[in-house]
Amino acid sequence: MHSNSNVSLLAGATSCVSGSACTVLNDYYSQCIPGATPSSAPSSSPSSAPSPAPSGALPRLGGVNTAGYDFSVATDGSFTGTGVSPPTSQYTHFTAEGANLYRIPFAWQLMTPTLGGSIDSSFFSRYDQTVQAALNSGPNVFVIVDVHNYARWNGQIIAQGGPTNDQFASLWTQLAQKYGSQERVIFGIMNEPHDIPSISTWVDTVQQTVNAIRQAGATNFLLLPGSSWASAQAFPTEAGPGLVKVTDPLGGTDKLIFDVHKYLDSDNSGTHPDCTTDNVSVLQTLVSFLQENGNRQAILSETGGGNTASCEQLLGNELAFVKSAYPNLAGFAVWAAGAFDDTYVLSVTPDGNTDQPLWTDAVLPNLP
Repeated sequence: MHSNSNVSLLAGATSCVSGSACTVLNDYYSQCIPGATPSSAPSSSPSSAPSPAPSGALPRLGGVNTAGYDFSVATDGSFTGTGVSPPTSQYTHFTAEGANLYRIPFAWQLMTPTLGGSIDSSFFSRYDQTVQAALNSGPNVFVIVDVHNYARWNGQIIAQGGPTNDQFASLWTQLAQKYGSQERVIFGIMNEPHDIPSISTWVDTVQQTVNAIRQAGATNFLLLPGSSWASAQAFPTEAGPGLVKVTDPLGGTDKLIFDVHKYLDSDNSGTHPDCTTDNVSVLQTLVSFLQENGNRQAILSETGGGNTASCEQLLGNELAFVKSAYPNLAGFAVWAAGAFDDTYVLSVTPDGNTDQPLWTDAVLPNLP
């Protein structure tokens, strides 16, 4: 999976997990590329007609990740940077075109510099200005507040040798107190857990986090991430069977949404400008799993490609399928705009007020 490993090249050696290689993309951004290869899939319709949306379901969503506060988070959960604020002008720009979802990643270490400690008020003020700019860009806009740490803090996995569940829950308790009254803020519990020794232990971490958020009084939608870089392909067989059993103290499961990612390039890393699959067969399998397990909802919170003919076609196919599979697939956020410049390989950052070809050809037609 795309690892979003925003590693500062000035920070010294960068290590990747076993089976991955570090690829430098530019002076600000490098990525660990796992060696998984997805199967190519023909474009087709959902295997069965989408079920009616539950009354408490997420509405149909579509938009973009606006990166910046995650810059220099490595895939081992270490962090060396200060974050870069995404340009708020992008929210009014994309919302005017029909986008209604923004995922705004941040480094855990920026939000709570001490593990288990208090939120840093000066960073939170910066971050919240961005969140509010996105929310204020339109009356129906949702924002995903995303902890972009790969289930880790400085190389150690939550509840599996690293931070305790209580230390992680402390972060979310404080965020729940900040955002619990804002119903259009979605809590993205953790970006891309990977190489997790015990999936059942991770599921328990997710359950305890859900409990802590609810105990803090927040009733927001929560995104529950699986394993293998939040892989949509792995979800039905790896973390999905455990995560469908996570309960919500509010009752029911309408506000527990599964968080999945999927890229379209040759090794499923999200580091190449060309696309080789439209992921439709993978997403059909996911939709079947969701329908068979209580007609649940998932959201494709990261996907994307380069500004190339192959990606314009194949990402368009993928996003059209996502749109057709509502409510089981609530929507998507493409990677990425925000603080990137328009030379980044997966850029949908506007060049001035001119949209990138991928946005115009693949994303725009499939917005809600």
